[in-house]
Amino acid sequence: MSSYFKAMLFIFSSAPFYTKYIQFPTGEHTPAKIQSNPKILPYFRNAIGAIDGSHVPNAPPAHLCGQYCNWKGFLSQNALFICNFDLKFTYILTGWEGSATDAWVYDNAISTDLSIPAGKYLLADAGYPLCPQLLVPYCSV
Repeated sequence: MSSYFKAMLFIFSSAPFYTKYIQFPTGEHTPAKIQSNPKILPYFRNAIGAIDGSHVPNAPPAHLCGQYCNWKGFLSQNALFICNFDLKFTYILTGWEGSATDAWVYDNAISTDLSIPAGKYLLADAGYPLCPQLLVPYCSV
C-alpha cells in the first residue's frame, strides 16, 4: 500500500480526526432535507443516513495477498463508511481484507460498537443484509 493510503487510513481511524469529526448516529431528529421535501418525508422519515463500503488499495505481505484480493481482482482493504444527510461521517470501520463482503464487515460493526437507534434505519445497497436497521433495495430493481 502506498504511504499516502496508509496515512489516510490512519488519519480516518485515529484520534484526533475520528474523535473530533466522527459522531455516532443518534437519530434524534429527522434531517431538514427530508422534512422539507413532501415527496421524500413519508418514505424516509426514520432514515438517519447511508452506509457503504469502499475498497482502498493495499499492499499486504505476500502470505496475505489472497485474503486482500477483492472481487475485482486487485488488493485492497474493505472500509465501511456511514454518513448522515448533512454529509458528515457518523461511523468508519477500516482494516478489513478486500475479500470481506460488505455484509460481513457490517455484521462485525453491529456486533462490536455500531449502534443504530431503535426505529431508525440506514439506506444501503444490495450488498448488505435484509434487517430492520437497513433499507436495502430489492435485487434487480
